[in-house]
Amino acid sequence: MELPQECWESIFSLLQHHRSFEPLSLVCNMFLSITNHLRHTLTITDPTLESLPRLLRRFPNLRTIIFRDFHGSLDSALSQISQSGLPLISLDVSNQSSFPLLGLKQLGSKLRNLKELNCSKIVSLKDSDLIEIGNCFPFLEAVDISYPDHGCGFSPNGSLDARSFPGLVTAYGILGLASRLRRLRKIDLSGNPFITDQALVSLSSNCLFLTEIGIRDCDFITQNGIALAMRKSGNLKSILMNGIGIPSIDLCFKDSFAYARGLRELELSNSFISDELLCLVAEACLPLTKLVLSRCFCYTFDGIYFLLSKYQSLTYLDLERANFLNDESMMELTKFLGNLTFTNLSLCSNLTSSTFFNLTKNCPLLSVINMERTNLGVEEFPTEIVVNPRVKSLYLAWNNSLNDECIKKAAYVCPNLEVLDVTYCSCITEKGILGILKSCLHIRCLEINRCEGIKNLEIDFELPRLEVLQAEGLGINDEALTLIGKRCCRLSHLNLEGCFNVTARGVEGVVLNCKALKEVNLRWCNNVSVHIVAWMVFSRPSLRKITLPCGSVPTVNQRNFFLRHGCLVCKG
Repeated sequence: MELPQECWESIFSLLQHHRSFEPLSLVCNMFLSITNHLRHTLTITDPTLESLPRLLRRFPNLRTIIFRDFHGSLDSALSQISQSGLPLISLDVSNQSSFPLLGLKQLGSKLRNLKELNCSKIVSLKDSDLIEIGNCFPFLEAVDISYPDHGCGFSPNGSLDARSFPGLVTAYGILGLASRLRRLRKIDLSGNPFITDQALVSLSSNCLFLTEIGIRDCDFITQNGIALAMRKSGNLKSILMNGIGIPSIDLCFKDSFAYARGLRELELSNSFISDELLCLVAEACLPLTKLVLSRCFCYTFDGIYFLLSKYQSLTYLDLERANFLNDESMMELTKFLGNLTFTNLSLCSNLTSSTFFNLTKNCPLLSVINMERTNLGVEEFPTEIVVNPRVKSLYLAWNNSLNDECIKKAAYVCPNLEVLDVTYCSCITEKGILGILKSCLHIRCLEINRCEGIKNLEIDFELPRLEVLQAEGLGINDEALTLIGKRCCRLSHLNLEGCFNVTARGVEGVVLNCKALKEVNLRWCNNVSVHIVAWMVFSRPSLRKITLPCGSVPTVNQRNFFLRHGCLVCKG
């Protein structure tokens, strides 16, 4: 019995990522039509530029378009998008060499209902550009103008000098933007060094629905400006800042937490934080779910203990480089972390394996654990080890004492692991990694870069879910690489940078067997002949990016030729 199309649509809509649509689209014309209509996001890179008109027609329900590694004419691409009639609500044009003024004007004349715009890391962003954003898209709700690239802007004595910039963002530009975007809810101003407290005044006065402000690395914003934003923005739910509290925290700033009744996310990275401030935050009785104190100074265990005891609903906790923490103190804190889903304890050098296993035991909802550059592997394992099926991602890089026994125990505790990063863990060998891969059948991303103990990686069992393998600097040879190709049918990203034992024969084994392969990095693989590149592009149509061995530079004609076949070939 055949199912009606509506049933198939309901089934396909349950898939977590549009990459799952690709094999389905090959089954029949009905599946192709359904997956085309269900796809809502398109990432545009250099290889996709030539087929852009066809892609815009193929996917009529696109909501989000993202430009990545794009070096073509952005104005031209935006002009094509403006003529498509797509129901676009989100656009990402970050990391561009210039502000696409003409393209955005054309897009704004056709798609004025755009809700989200990401213009971060754009070269020479200036006030007039912000005003044009407001004119083009008056219904924007989220804007990211963080960290524009203005090149060198320092005076001879090392201080910032506005006269050195060809264009920059100031409070005037923020006022022009805020006065035009009355529905604005989220804005990230981070990395704009010349905006002042007046920018926050403009936002608080004009954007009454504002819920999130990012002001990291904004040198001229003071505690008074932050306090005003928290007092005047009644709907504020998230504030992301750093570098406050030097040399002391202003009383006005401390008291402002009592006014931010809706604050759910608080980031105070790289700041001088006193226990007194943490106590004031605790006593404010905020609906706090996310707290970031990454690389903060001066606060102690007593301050964080009191705060966490008041906010046991926290789901996200970042205490990176809290050097006063040890296994015993973390054991005390886990009593309050029953709802935690993410934690970052990197650079807490006194924490050992004991903390890791206590976290997995006492925090049953944990999904992501980041314990890079700690002392994992030093302490003996606790007698009671509890399996935690919720943990999906472990970031354990740069733990020099982490060994095979410990990592196997971690795999046992986290059977549903999907992402594992043990980069620069020199005591781990291929025996430990193979043990993990056999225990954790859901692994889709494995990062084992520069693990000196891994001499080779001969996989003799199926890994049907592995999509990303970062194996930089390992002694993998052609035989092992061919086995990886045969056992990892869904492999899409492969990093072999600095794998000196790999030759063209091993690369051929992967390309032939991995039908979903999209990106291969061969930098410093100097035993791989560049003559294999053309064969790779034509043999595996899914390839989108190849990084050549060092010293190999494609000619303009070669680069354009490969681009026409959908693959960006980069010099090593």
